Amino acid sequence: MTIRVRRAYDPPEPDDGYRVLVDRVWPRGRSRDALRLDEWAREVAPSDELRTWFGHDPSRWETFRARYRAELADPERSAILDHLARRAHSGTVTLVFGARDEEHNQARVVAEELERRLETTAGA
Repeated sequence: MTIRVRRAYDPPEPDDGYRVLVDRVWPRGRSRDALRLDEWAREVAPSDELRTWFGHDPSRWETFRARYRAELADPERSAILDHLARRAHSGTVTLVFGARDEEHNQARVVAEELERRLETTAGA
């Protein structure tokens, strides 16, 4: 049960397991072959409005996290997160993102949510 977070501009690693792009837009300058993705879960990416508002400004990080978690509670997005949590339960899932900031991005929030779901199911 491992969840990893990696930039789309870093080379894939053999132990990445199931690789999922969690961006709404395709990473600039990256080919499908270079990314070696198993899935593009654009539906779980932040809305265009939230993404534009955030602008990867670290001073907005906590508010972004709260607003993004509210978006992730949507039933369609929640179902995708459940699917990814099941994958993570049986192996490594690597969340791929295109942002420069490795600490303040949507993949970190998705990873937190998946970890929370795994903890909940482990305790059930």
